[in-house]
Amino acid sequence: MGQTASQLGEHASLVILPLLAVLTLDASAGRLGVLRAVGQAPILLLSLFAGAWVDGWRTRTTMVLADAGRALALGAVALACLFGRLGMPGLFVLAFAVGALSVFFDVAYQASLVRLVERDRLLRGNSALEGSRSAAQIGGPALGGALVSLLSAPVAAASGALFFALSFLSIRRIRRAEAVPKRREHLPGIGHRIHEGLRFVARDRVLRAVCLASAAFQFSFAAMMTVYLLFLPRELHLSGTVVGLALAAAGPGALLGSLLAARVARRFGHGAVLVCAAALGDGMFLCVPALHGSSAATVPALLVVGFVFGFGGQLVNVTIMAVRQAVTPDGMQGRVAATITFAGMGLAPLGSLFGGFLAGEWGLRTGLLVAAASMMLSPVVMALSPLARLGRELPAPRGGPTGG
Repeated sequence: MGQTASQLGEHASLVILPLLAVLTLDASAGRLGVLRAVGQAPILLLSLFAGAWVDGWRTRTTMVLADAGRALALGAVALACLFGRLGMPGLFVLAFAVGALSVFFDVAYQASLVRLVERDRLLRGNSALEGSRSAAQIGGPALGGALVSLLSAPVAAASGALFFALSFLSIRRIRRAEAVPKRREHLPGIGHRIHEGLRFVARDRVLRAVCLASAAFQFSFAAMMTVYLLFLPRELHLSGTVVGLALAAAGPGALLGSLLAARVARRFGHGAVLVCAAALGDGMFLCVPALHGSSAATVPALLVVGFVFGFGGQLVNVTIMAVRQAVTPDGMQGRVAATITFAGMGLAPLGSLFGGFLAGEWGLRTGLLVAAASMMLSPVVMALSPLARLGRELPAPRGGPTGG
């Protein structure tokens, strides 16, 4: 329940903050790109530190503290809206704070499963966790868009704070023992531990390919979403509620993908699932620039695009997370997750800035087409890498440092 509430708050806030900027503060394409980049910058700045931190601490403690901080940050957004004090500079600061705390939560969340279940149950466990995340994807964007559009900005921001508070209370109640990796007798400095994680990923061909595919996807997806969040209300003239529904359409597809991921990977092989699902899901956005607001098929088409993208994306997420966890020793889980996050999602701020540039210089329709086409880089990278040759069984763990 805690993870679902946290994901619901996160997905709602991903819609609330940009829509507040666009609809309440009349942000330009460039400023929206900067806002998204500021919120994503902590991934680049803090991921490696978070990974070294998580490998020496209980993941439950890290997630609880991150949820408390995010609740306070979104509560501050709500209060600033309520008293008419919210401006772009303040929104930049609070978006950075939420992003920084999300980095710690996400790294701890990815490392927690390996400490709670046996390795032969990783794919099934990831499917269950990603299923709850899919439920949040269904409700979060729709809720965020509806609250901004139908109610008030303070209520919209307060809703995200409420979900993070619920997650805080729920995760605090977890009593299951967590297998924290044994610390080495002489624990090296944090810089040395970060270097160990970077070196371990760089020397492993599978993890190296995951980094490259993630980098290609996150850069292009950030660019595409920046243009997409402008394209829907300004080019297609959709309300905040409909924008939220279009984004939420990925949720049911993701839920289906999470339910089928383990079964599909066992039947067709992990490599085939990764390449085909990525090509199918990412390629759907190439259809969006052809849509027009006056067409009766516009909204149904957006729902189909979101559903298929969610389905393919979730197959990739569940499969690649299980592969990454399977090849990584227990004592390196946090650092490997953080290194891949750093190398992949660390490019998201640059992608957001690129998306703002495309929208401002080339126009929304052309900019969206270019950004959507760039999303096909990720499946191409996977098809040319060792990931494409993975079979039905998960690979065995590699050797590496095991201490925190």
